[in-house]
Amino acid sequence: MSASDRSSIIDFLKPLDEVCERSSLLRKEVAGRFQIGAETFEVPRYHFTSLRKTDYRLGIFAVIHGDEVAGGRALIDFSSWLVESEALLEGYEIMLYPLCNPSGFLMGTRHSFSGKDLNREFWHDSAEPEVRILERDLQQFHFDGLVSLHSDDTSQGVYGFVRGATLAEALLEPALAAAEKILPRNLSRNIDGFNAYNGIIYDGYPGILSSRQIKPQPFEIIFETPGLDDESKQAEVSNIALQTILLRYREFISYASNI
Repeated sequence: MSASDRSSIIDFLKPLDEVCERSSLLRKEVAGRFQIGAETFEVPRYHFTSLRKTDYRLGIFAVIHGDEVAGGRALIDFSSWLVESEALLEGYEIMLYPLCNPSGFLMGTRHSFSGKDLNREFWHDSAEPEVRILERDLQQFHFDGLVSLHSDDTSQGVYGFVRGATLAEALLEPALAAAEKILPRNLSRNIDGFNAYNGIIYDGYPGILSSRQIKPQPFEIIFETPGLDDESKQAEVSNIALQTILLRYREFISYASNI
């Protein structure tokens, strides 16, 4: 990794680092390091913890495809919202992974330096170091929910995948409704090769970042923005979708605790 390469990663993460400097509720960590030749790469993790004890733990992942940077940029405004909304998020612990594929990010490619699509490598005994790092965190932290942010350059609108509890659909639908105020929703009956209803897909590719090996299984959402649209708009709608998911999840949890 050259000095200019290091600078591009530093610049990409700098706004998140600045949120950490302003608030003790968010701290920067390193999920793991790995070598490519003589160079060391890191998978960063930004760890939000509310002031109260942790009851619920969520993981949010972006740039698993190195050329889909809008999701990582969405986490900048989202992290600021987290620390400003701490009163609404009592009991929450949230892990942000803004750069899951640092080598792909540097090359501007979907794949990592090895040429692999990392989002087809999970839970297949993969040798890819980024996958092993993220699998370790998935096993260690036992997340109650996972949200992955992606961009699809074949889609004309926002859509998403759901997996796990019925709760996932109940969280994704309002997120899509909030997002489509800025970008249209993809209402095609077939999206990315899958049957879809109202912008929601109930299937998925094998080997995606998921909790397949984790029990009990958390809710899982993949939120997709139209990749050819303006990157700032993609980041904006992803941020809005994340906020909507968290607030709606909070409502479900509050309702369940009062039953």
